[in-house]
Amino acid sequence: MKILFLSRWFPYPSNNGSKLRILSLLKGLSKCHDVTLLSFIDPSDQRPEDSVLQETCSECYTIPWRDYNPNSQRARLGLFGSKPRFILDTYSSQMENEISRLISKNKYDLVIASQLTMASYQGAFGKVKAIFEEIELAGFFEHAYSEKNLLKRGRNWLTWLKLKTYLVELLKSFAVCTMVSEKEQKLFIDTFPQHHAKAMVFPNCIDLSDYQIPDQERKQHQLIFSGSFRYSANYQAMLWFLEKVYPLILEHVSDTQLVITGDHANLPLPMAKNIHLTGYVQDIKSLIASSDASIVPIWSGGGTRLKILEAMALGTPVVSTSKGAEGLFAANGRSILVADEPENFASSVTRILKDKQFGRQLASNGLQLVKEQYDWAQMMPKFLQMIEKAAVGPS
Repeated sequence: MKILFLSRWFPYPSNNGSKLRILSLLKGLSKCHDVTLLSFIDPSDQRPEDSVLQETCSECYTIPWRDYNPNSQRARLGLFGSKPRFILDTYSSQMENEISRLISKNKYDLVIASQLTMASYQGAFGKVKAIFEEIELAGFFEHAYSEKNLLKRGRNWLTWLKLKTYLVELLKSFAVCTMVSEKEQKLFIDTFPQHHAKAMVFPNCIDLSDYQIPDQERKQHQLIFSGSFRYSANYQAMLWFLEKVYPLILEHVSDTQLVITGDHANLPLPMAKNIHLTGYVQDIKSLIASSDASIVPIWSGGGTRLKILEAMALGTPVVSTSKGAEGLFAANGRSILVADEPENFASSVTRILKDKQFGRQLASNGLQLVKEQYDWAQMMPKFLQMIEKAAVGPS
């Protein structure tokens, strides 16, 4: 089967959760099908040599990505339109034309549009059957109803209203809509009951075979947080942790070290000792595996956290908020520690730092969870069955 895979994120380097999922899907799809990748690429990303791309795709094309600018003319005009402004402002005629060119040139059996950005180009798909891969609604929904500032809540509610109106029509063009958790599926069905039969859950997974690395020596009392601050949920997580949790940990384990990886976007952080900002790390797996604990103090956003699965796969125990662990079938106290109050989060981290045997058992249980439920080796056959049915199903 010939597949055109459309991606907002160029999958190399795989330095965020979206890229990891996309790369894993491309690897799995390419084992059975002929896959063409058409992707946006951020200015900071470096496209690798074609020999690397040929391992996953028969062809690969890229279009420069332009970030959303709420002050642009298109975005301002969008205030009076029915589409969400971020979709209007980031829409690329170059991407639309390239999709049309490829579809007219090749006889594709299926288009897989990854995330909302790429699904918005549905008008260029022609009569080719399509899948909306990883629709995420929870973040928009939560911003619309949980924001405390009334003005911001009003803006967020308007965005949510526009998004619902936009998707009612857009979803008609897709045979299947995938999401990463049962919570996302329920919200999808509640919001779009007429499309309930299209909703299928394919959780975020990892290629467990990629995490078989040599044993790493643990660095005493080292914590790690991985995630770019260009994703606001990561920055908010660190503000909360450093202001309310980290001082409590230092009271009990004074030599605790905190490593924060990823693009920090020059955003300010509260003053605290023993903090190391690494920026992008080439070998993050070794850094995670050498840490005593991975922290995930996330408070917003949807989906499931690949950073948790990565840490579990590398044998590093995880402490997370309920929101951070949302969507994962991970038992609190067995394969993960979950805490939402600063004192409880701090005591959970401290317990791992002081009780090495407990930390090892928690990590062992986490690794077993990934093996059983979150390894692409187990999930990909189901994904392949889904796309094959979608490609031959009714128009």
